[in-house]
Amino acid sequence: MPSAKFVVESRIKPSFRTEKVKGMFDINFDSVKKEFDVDIPIEDKPWNIGLIVGASGSGKTTIAKQVFSDYELFTGFDWSDRAVVDDFSEGLSAKHITESLSKVGFSSPPDWLKPFAVLSNGQKMRAELARLILESDKPVIYDEFTSVVDRNVARIGSAAIQKYIRKENKQFIAVSCHYDIIEWLQPDWVYDCNSHTFKRRRLRRPEIIVDVRKAQQSEWEIFRPFHYLSSVHNRSAHKYIAEINGEPVGWCSILHFPHPSNPKLKRLHRTVVLPDYQGLGLGFQLRCYICELYSKQGFKISTVTTSPPLIHAMNKSPKWKMTRKPGRVSKPATSILSKHSYERLTASF
Repeated sequence: MPSAKFVVESRIKPSFRTEKVKGMFDINFDSVKKEFDVDIPIEDKPWNIGLIVGASGSGKTTIAKQVFSDYELFTGFDWSDRAVVDDFSEGLSAKHITESLSKVGFSSPPDWLKPFAVLSNGQKMRAELARLILESDKPVIYDEFTSVVDRNVARIGSAAIQKYIRKENKQFIAVSCHYDIIEWLQPDWVYDCNSHTFKRRRLRRPEIIVDVRKAQQSEWEIFRPFHYLSSVHNRSAHKYIAEINGEPVGWCSILHFPHPSNPKLKRLHRTVVLPDYQGLGLGFQLRCYICELYSKQGFKISTVTTSPPLIHAMNKSPKWKMTRKPGRVSKPATSILSKHSYERLTASF
């Protein structure tokens, strides 16, 4: 089983200042030592995610290096000034790369085309994890996990990332000083460097309460930059905002779209989930919730989407019926409404 007993020693280099400090605090030794006796019994049960957690200076990284010396210690990739998708391994297809980015909660095609340096910290973390999971063939230790991102981003990102790691059946050890991610990352085991204790645990993710309210046209400005296709929004659409703890996180709007064969037909217009909240399935759940409101009034709702994860989720759902399989539609002769969709792979529901 993974265990190690070792001493980390740092010799004190003599100088005027070090001698002064030693005299001030009655220090009479020439080196600073810290002893470690670590036992992490994980070999008897299968696992995907481990967490080594503790305060700064508690020895988290040292323990990870010593106990899991045959694992890959990830400290970051060298990213170029090209698009993010171009920095992934040449042997990977664009489809494989974009699916991986989406599964870790980085679901913004325009941002995939930007250089890594201009992304937000949350997007950088997710891009690195998508690339790491795809390209690494060894168990991975991720040092300073979520240390440079907002705590809300850290929790939501952890929930999205853990799902992907388990789906790919990878082994991943996060090293972090933050305890607030434990319930969201749902590790199979935790080693706490503060108390020097090991626990097996697999918690359920905390319940996320989402409130939905009617929105004003002006509030589209919050979500407009993050719509993958178009920033234009029809003013006549019925508009809704999803909020978590009073913070806007998602947008969904719906248009009246009557057809000679069905005068009670409506069409989904725009659905957007802000980047920090992607990867939890909020977009799909918000769509279903809004559409059920209209379905109860006797309406039918149609939609066209190009998102592979969304196509997959809707095709599995008993609430939706696929009316056109994924494919490219013919270029329209005169229709302005369809001018953007004929070049893309889309599906209708």
